[in-house]
Amino acid sequence: MTTTEGPSAELRRQLETLSTEARRPDHAEIDRLPTLDLARTMNDGDAEVPAAIAAALPAIAAAIDAVAERMRGGGRLIYAGAGTAGRMGVLDASECPPTFNTAPGQVIGLIAGGEEAIRTAVEGAEDDEERAAADLDALGLGPDDVVVGISASGRTPYAVAAVAHARAAGALTVGLAGNAGSPLGAAAEHPLEIETGPELVSGSTRLKAGTAQKLVLNMISTITMIRLGKTYGNLMVDLRSTNEKLRVRSRRIVSLATGAPEPEIEKALAATGGEVKDAILMILAGVGAADAAELLAEAQGHLRAALEAAPNGAAPATDGD
Repeated sequence: MTTTEGPSAELRRQLETLSTEARRPDHAEIDRLPTLDLARTMNDGDAEVPAAIAAALPAIAAAIDAVAERMRGGGRLIYAGAGTAGRMGVLDASECPPTFNTAPGQVIGLIAGGEEAIRTAVEGAEDDEERAAADLDALGLGPDDVVVGISASGRTPYAVAAVAHARAAGALTVGLAGNAGSPLGAAAEHPLEIETGPELVSGSTRLKAGTAQKLVLNMISTITMIRLGKTYGNLMVDLRSTNEKLRVRSRRIVSLATGAPEPEIEKALAATGGEVKDAILMILAGVGAADAAELLAEAQGHLRAALEAAPNGAAPATDGD
């Protein structure tokens, strides 16, 4: 065996042991199926994903609590992955500012190969361990930060190297993988190994494995933001009103939280510059815009705590409580 063949042979052996790379014999002739039967087969496979995630919920919850603690102290949430896994991280990070009004750079998605790789494959990028460390260093990675490595196989060099480099820097590390006993899981303080098994199309881990990644990242970011006071009950009170749809949604959320008439809602939103939390606090606590802002600052942005500290006392319940 030549030296050039050695690494390839070793990689083949590694992939042969991964459930995400396995082939289901009962899917060997799916190309012969009618389209409706093929859709049913795929849907049946997708239905396996929530059960796989449910088995890992205790580990996911522990990771989220640790993430929230770091972010409460001013740390950032940084996703790192390659290919589909990297795009999932970029997607989740990009949704946090409009949904939860996160500060610029508070949630970041790194993808092997840089921004070009979001749209097109960048050859060899996933194997670049040095680039993973350099990408994190460029962000000024510190011990208050959190790095979540994402990889369906659990062996992607870029993701594993990112987590290893982050852990050495004292950052909190989470490894989201699609196979048990993965190098990524071993490298992270919080391994989240969600085994979704063989794909409909063998090895195409953008399918069930990608769906699992999306659902788990939804949990990590959403529940972390709930812990940071970005919601009131199940109301999205920290959204950023950057378009007409979101401005209408802001009014509706204030209405659901307060039951106030439209003119009062409009007046409160105008007084707070469109800040939903402040407007709700103004209406429910009967305070002015400046006092609402001060109460929220003292409560570290938690609307419920600000309401409890307001002159009129306890916070009323929302429909989501």
